[in-house]
Amino acid sequence: MSSTIGELNEKPLHAALKAWVAQPGDALETPLDGYVIDIIHGEQLVEIQTGGFTPLKPKLSALLPKHPVRVVFPVAQEKWIVRLTPDGEVLGRRKSPKRGDVLDVFTPLVSIVKHIAHPHFSLEVLLIREEERRVPHAYRGWRRGGWIIYERCLLEVLCGQRFETADDFAALLPADLPQPFTTTDLATALHRPRGFAGRMAYCLREMGVLTTSGRRRHGILYVRR
Repeated sequence: MSSTIGELNEKPLHAALKAWVAQPGDALETPLDGYVIDIIHGEQLVEIQTGGFTPLKPKLSALLPKHPVRVVFPVAQEKWIVRLTPDGEVLGRRKSPKRGDVLDVFTPLVSIVKHIAHPHFSLEVLLIREEERRVPHAYRGWRRGGWIIYERCLLEVLCGQRFETADDFAALLPADLPQPFTTTDLATALHRPRGFAGRMAYCLREMGVLTTSGRRRHGILYVRR
C-alpha cells in the first residue's frame, strides 16, 4: 500500500464518486461560506456522503438557506470483501451475502431529518458495486474477528434515484399497507426489522408524508396525508 491507515486525506470511494458525479465545468473542493464544497454545479452544491449524515448537520444548516444542496449517498447493492496483509498482499476475496437497496438511506436520514423537507434539499441514492478492503488489527478489529475496514473502492455505479419532493419519498411506501398502519405493519410489508420501520416512519412524518391518528396497543397509528 502506498499509504498507511489514517494518512489518506480523501478515501477512494469518495474520490471515485466525486469524479463520477462531476461534469465538465464543475468546481471541485471549493471554499464557500466557511465550508469546502465537494462539487459546485452551476448554482447547486453537491455533497458526497459515504458514511453517516451527522457530520452534514452544521453544513446543511449554514448552506440550505442560501443554496440548493444535493446530497449523494452510495448504497452497496453488491459488495466484495477483500482481506489484505499490512503490506497490501491479497489474502482472499469473497462476495458479501448482504444486498443493499434504496430504503437503506432512511437510517442515516434520521440525523438530518429537520432538513429533509427544506425546499433547497435534494437527495440522490446511488446503488453501487464496491470492494471493501480489510486489514488485521488486534485491538480495533474485535467486531469483525480481528479485521478493520481499511478503505472502500468503487467498482461500478449500477443505477441512481433522486428525491426532490416529499412525493418522491412517499413512493417508497408499500402500496398494500393498511390504513391506518403501525410500524409493525410497515416492517412486515418491507420485510425489515421494526426498528428500521420506525426510522422510516419518523422521517416520512417529519417531511409531511405521514401523520399520526392515535395509538393501538402495539404502537402509534400512521396514515398517509
